[in-house]
Amino acid sequence: MAKIKTSFFCQNCGAQSPKWLGKCPSCGEWNTYVEEIVQKEESGKGSWKTPSSGTKKASTPKKIQEVNYEEQPRYVTGDAELDRVLGGGIVPGSLVLIGGEPGIGKSTLMLQIALILKEKKILYVSGEENEAQIKMRADRMAAKNPECYVLSETNTQHIFQQIEALKPDLLIIDSIQTLTSQYVESAAGSVSQVRECTAELMKFAKETGTPVFLIGHITKDGSIAGPKVLEHMVDTVLQFEGDRHMSYRILRTSKNRFGSTHELGIYEMRVEGLRPVANPSEILLTQREEVLNGVAIGAMMEGNRPLLIEIQSLVSPATYGTPQRSSTGHDAKRLNMLLAVLEKRGGMRLGQQDVFLNVAGGLRVDDPALDLAVCASLISSYEDTPVSEQICFAAEVGLGGEIRAVHRIENRIAEAEKLGFKKIIVSKYAVKGLDLGKYKIEVMAVSKLEEVYQKIF
Repeated sequence: MAKIKTSFFCQNCGAQSPKWLGKCPSCGEWNTYVEEIVQKEESGKGSWKTPSSGTKKASTPKKIQEVNYEEQPRYVTGDAELDRVLGGGIVPGSLVLIGGEPGIGKSTLMLQIALILKEKKILYVSGEENEAQIKMRADRMAAKNPECYVLSETNTQHIFQQIEALKPDLLIIDSIQTLTSQYVESAAGSVSQVRECTAELMKFAKETGTPVFLIGHITKDGSIAGPKVLEHMVDTVLQFEGDRHMSYRILRTSKNRFGSTHELGIYEMRVEGLRPVANPSEILLTQREEVLNGVAIGAMMEGNRPLLIEIQSLVSPATYGTPQRSSTGHDAKRLNMLLAVLEKRGGMRLGQQDVFLNVAGGLRVDDPALDLAVCASLISSYEDTPVSEQICFAAEVGLGGEIRAVHRIENRIAEAEKLGFKKIIVSKYAVKGLDLGKYKIEVMAVSKLEEVYQKIF
């Protein structure tokens, strides 16, 4: 009988200690160590075995020029938003972790991918639902895949037995917190179980070349639940965001070994499933019957995709003592910086004003090119004068009140022209060498905040 070993794990970062500690030396959190029973794996009894039973040759160092590499084609899912976020499709042998709030649509997205990949054999493993419940969700979707198999199981050894018999082209696990391994004697969702089950699935993915998707829970602050080592083990980490009471969802990546981490995918939740949104600028811009003050349109970039988003602000006298500064979807520190620039360089008296800033559509943005749109919306609300709905902005604002250039200005101008805007205000340093005559939209180049004020009011 294998020897049972007890160890203590930090529930926040996954650090291990032979004894209980009040404060974790790794992450600094207090009272996070929990005792767990760990049973070491016996020799020759791994949870996943390679199909060959012969002796495996030991690895030896090679010169990097001597390494043979054949590029494998990615699995194109047919979902343009997911393919873009992953960097062009699913990489064979990759391990992808997707997290999000309960009810946001993680399981719906993964089941939808399983149903639209009709040329691949898919195994959808659920530890939270039985086969009948999965079938009920699948019946609401328009896509049908005769090679999509479902399995309700939580024991990894039983799952690998079915994998060896079925040999799927893609494996989906819903969710990693529900799985248990017989080589670790602790509860499902504990640090040791999550780490062991992920390690087994990673070994399976790398040895067989089968891509694996893991659905994960999140904590109260929105980060992936479980030890931080979970995010280090996988190849790609996706975040599925949005208000579950609204119809739009945002898919972004925080880690990607096979592509960019700046891409963004937008979906609309419908009864029949998630619909990819091809032109997100149209849904991010509010359709209004009248022109309102405090509203400005900014052109931003998310990866290779230009987006036009609406910046809303409200500036009003502070009646309850200390003025409030509230920002939703925008960096609060950058807002305070822009307010200081407007007061120092623009002559606006904002010290005794409440300021509320909101990015419409539920997006979180950090592109400096939105600085000018934020300043325009603040000026508009302060002066109680609306900005023309035919004008958009794409420039960074410096501490001296100067208008700075931003990258990929041509993409931003083209997106504004496509959506019917008549004017776009940019930095004069961004348009040097550009042929502005090829655009139907009027490109207004400025260098200072004073020039912006004169052009929009």
